[in-house]
Amino acid sequence: MFDSLSERLGRVLKNIRDQGRLTEDNIKDTLREVRRTLLEADVALPVVKDFVEQVREQAMGKEVLSSLSPGQAFIKVVHDQLVKVMGEQNQTLDLTAAPPAVVLVAGLQGSGKTTSTAKLARYLSEREKKSVLVVSCDVYRPAAIEQLKTLAAEVGAEFFPSDTSQKPVDIANAAIEHARRQFKDVVIVDTAGRLHVDDAMMAEIKALHRAVNPVETLFVVDSMTGQDAANTAKAFNEALPLTGVVLTKTDGDARGGAALSIRQITGKPIKFIGVGEKTTALEPFYPDRLASRILGMGDVLSLIEEVERKVDHKKAEKLANKLKKGKGFDLEDFREQMLQMSNMGGVGKLMELMPGMSGIPDKVKAQVNDGQFVPMIAIINSMTLHERQFPQVIKGSRKKRIAAGSGTQVQAVNRLLKQFMQMQKMMKRMSKGGMKNMMRGMGGKFPPGGMPPPGGMPF
Repeated sequence: MFDSLSERLGRVLKNIRDQGRLTEDNIKDTLREVRRTLLEADVALPVVKDFVEQVREQAMGKEVLSSLSPGQAFIKVVHDQLVKVMGEQNQTLDLTAAPPAVVLVAGLQGSGKTTSTAKLARYLSEREKKSVLVVSCDVYRPAAIEQLKTLAAEVGAEFFPSDTSQKPVDIANAAIEHARRQFKDVVIVDTAGRLHVDDAMMAEIKALHRAVNPVETLFVVDSMTGQDAANTAKAFNEALPLTGVVLTKTDGDARGGAALSIRQITGKPIKFIGVGEKTTALEPFYPDRLASRILGMGDVLSLIEEVERKVDHKKAEKLANKLKKGKGFDLEDFREQMLQMSNMGGVGKLMELMPGMSGIPDKVKAQVNDGQFVPMIAIINSMTLHERQFPQVIKGSRKKRIAAGSGTQVQAVNRLLKQFMQMQKMMKRMSKGGMKNMMRGMGGKFPPGGMPPPGGMPF
């Protein structure tokens, strides 16, 4: 996410971090590079101008110039200004209305409204413990109704049926009445994609908004469109009283122009970001956390939340106790760790959240390949329980059988066993002296295949 912006800002700020003292000249040079970096990231020009001016004023302040570590103080100024531009703090959905609370989802065609509706339903069900009903008012695209029906079944939300012969207002009113009778907490209304210059379609959504009186009106926008996303959101906000923005496809956005422009241009907060195609890939938007990630400082709070939510703590505790008793780390444990890592979004996702990862060489990052988890798990699944517990018995004929059973080659089996042995050594170091000994033993290098698994992390 925002890799290009993060990399370029990192290079620019590294130069000033190493300065013994800040002067007007080196601040001026650094800000010129920051300005260029933000413009190339497709951040809106007014936002860039204000950002640079605010950083200049604070950086020339007495507390920064007289700091024992002026470079670090300057970076803190940049971090704080990034947070300010993106909205200071996370703003959650305000669902404090008599149930059912209605959430209206609007946006352009292809921005990801229907998928975001399903993701939001899942988020509210799993994290907020709300009972959710979803309904599609997109009477112009039958496939959208079917898509939402399918996604609703996947995320465990109730789907209210509709068809193209009905009027959007009638569909929404019927869905809300049904939700009221069924004691639902939230109704999410998915609408048809429309352009703000289409008067007829804008009149339709205004009428729909008046009819359902939503507590939240969310504008879904594709982050890959950069500052155009902010301009479109502003135009919609002038026609419709938006309460927030859902920024989609941020996992494929290397620039970050939309995230840095939307709040200042529209005055509306980004409430959620879509970070992948799966229905679990929706995160609350925390400006301070994202600013830290952009500057290569990691995002420890999100990492901890991810682990708390997705790691099976009973299994992790079982493994920790096993290691303490000196029973060793076997292939069954290795398989379980890979499954848990995949469940958390893979090594790449975790590396984004860990502090200091921006300084790791690209060739080391290239070793991380989540795609290899699938064949590795298949190889272990093709082994007998005895082989998983005692890998040393796996010799020539057994390797051939395992390779044939997993649809791989013997070389792949050899590679997995080598990686397992490296992980086994790391786990042994951990059991004897904790994470410090393990990291010292690694010498700053990752084992082939990536990071230590979550069960081996001290969370």
